Amino acid sequence: MAINFLHPYYEVLRNYDKCITCRACERQCINEVHTYLPDSSRMVCDDGKCVNCHRCVSLCPTRALKIVRSGNTYKENVNWSGRIIDEVYRQASSGGVLLSSMGNPENYPIYFDKILLNASQVTNPSIDPLREPMETKISLGAKPTDIERDENDCVKNNLPPQINLSMPVMFSAMSYGSISYNAHESLARAAEELGVLYNTGEGGLHEDFYRYGKNTIVQVASGRFGVHAQYLNSGVAIEIKMGQGAKPGIGGHLPGAKIIGDISRTRMIPEGSDAISPAPHHDIYSIEDLRQLVYSLKEVTDYKKPVIVKIAAVHNVAAIASGIARSGADIISIDGFRGGTGAAPTRIRDNVGIPIELALASVDARLRNENIRDNIAVVVGGSIRSSADVVKAIALGADCTYIATSALLALGCHLCRSCHTGKCNWGIATQVPELVKRLNPDIGYKRLVNLLTAWQHEIKEMMGGMGINSIESLKGNRLMLRGVGLNEKELEILGIKHAGE
Repeated sequence: MAINFLHPYYEVLRNYDKCITCRACERQCINEVHTYLPDSSRMVCDDGKCVNCHRCVSLCPTRALKIVRSGNTYKENVNWSGRIIDEVYRQASSGGVLLSSMGNPENYPIYFDKILLNASQVTNPSIDPLREPMETKISLGAKPTDIERDENDCVKNNLPPQINLSMPVMFSAMSYGSISYNAHESLARAAEELGVLYNTGEGGLHEDFYRYGKNTIVQVASGRFGVHAQYLNSGVAIEIKMGQGAKPGIGGHLPGAKIIGDISRTRMIPEGSDAISPAPHHDIYSIEDLRQLVYSLKEVTDYKKPVIVKIAAVHNVAAIASGIARSGADIISIDGFRGGTGAAPTRIRDNVGIPIELALASVDARLRNENIRDNIAVVVGGSIRSSADVVKAIALGADCTYIATSALLALGCHLCRSCHTGKCNWGIATQVPELVKRLNPDIGYKRLVNLLTAWQHEIKEMMGGMGINSIESLKGNRLMLRGVGLNEKELEILGIKHAGE
């Protein structure tokens, strides 16, 4: 008989000379890793339950705890790693699909890390952002190429609806249900203070957050959860979710255990029932079908809201983007293969999709070659980790960027990748009331504001170093980029020169 012993991935090390048996670790761990033994007045650990969320380590008053990677190994084999063997054992025991959270952790190239920014020196002097004006404001939406004038020869305002932002960063889609009420409140309040937007995700909009409508993007996914006329008119833009980077071609699934109370009412489905968004929209099988939905949403909002179409970065993304630009949509959002998720089949998350850098460059080049780049704005996401990634994305052709994992990290996430269990010790990806309380939105929103304020300062510094004083002058300006360690084909797709050229 097969014995599938799965050794714990992590070991909790306790320094008993420092441990004062305060039992804070026991109270803080929802996974029940720590247990108090009254007979010996000692704390013990069940390493197999640890997900390495660092809650106990962070709150131990005497620094008596640390978590390390387990030293247990299988016989060395490059092809059959310990992780692969463990996954075979798990599926042989359960017959189930492996689920994982957050983004793709595999060792694929990170192209942002192989792209460097150019800098100005003498002939094109740099700009000091502390003493000279720097413009980080942007507007998203289709831009008409023709100037129209009235009978008095004055220029008409023929702009379609636009989204105005203080900087080229928005909070990406995370649904109410996949993350907690307090996490949503933190995102909404931060977006309002920063002058940017946050995205409801596919779970509808809680009634308490309608007051943040001027800073809200409402999403329409294949399941149409929580979608009604008031919802569609509550935000400044509508996003049609066709796909996402963590699971291209795969629908959404929120377990029935999370469909409780306000989440059930917001999504307009019975408590305890699974919220399943099918992979395709069953009314969209062509660009023509997509166009019909785009104009249906514009009709219900009296043509006052720009419509975004969100797709995953896949091999034919440039051709898809070309079709979307002709569908009547105002903005296209492209999500790279390292995008985060609350839950996705592991094999899909780690093996499907392409890097956002290559997808963005190919889309921007295709739209420019077809002379339709101004017909649509381009927003990209999928592991935008820093202000440098934002600047590089803009120079590759994006109008704006989406962030999600970065925002969750600012709220306290430790990337323990257990979101799909609903047992988030930091109060983010959970609906357990006592856990939700651990995220204080008064503190959470301020940390988000601090993060993007710091990024905005850094964006200005980098622009100044390039001798550029406006985000618009940076957009698609690939002369400001140089590659290192990239082959000729990669440089060709990215449209940049190698360092030294």
